[in-house]
Amino acid sequence: MSIFIGNLAYEVTQSDLNDVFSEYGQVQRIHLPTDRETGKMRGFAFIELENESDEQKAINELNQAEWMGRTLKVDQARPRQENNNRGGGRNRF
Repeated sequence: MSIFIGNLAYEVTQSDLNDVFSEYGQVQRIHLPTDRETGKMRGFAFIELENESDEQKAINELNQAEWMGRTLKVDQARPRQENNNRGGGRNRF
């Protein structure tokens, strides 16, 4: 399982997330997406802990918690959905 953390402050680092989530278990992986064009943090992250019971405890305790001036959204990450819409707005023949 993976944990989704939303509504993060834009100055959050991997180290910050590791410090918080290591209180719930061994952190296996942190993914902190950045914008392709600007390189700035996108305001969300994904974290994996060593076992699912630790992840569930972190979700239960951190969802809606106040951290760095923001109210966190912490939940089980959903699988990525493919987006077949390439834009353009019209069908081209």
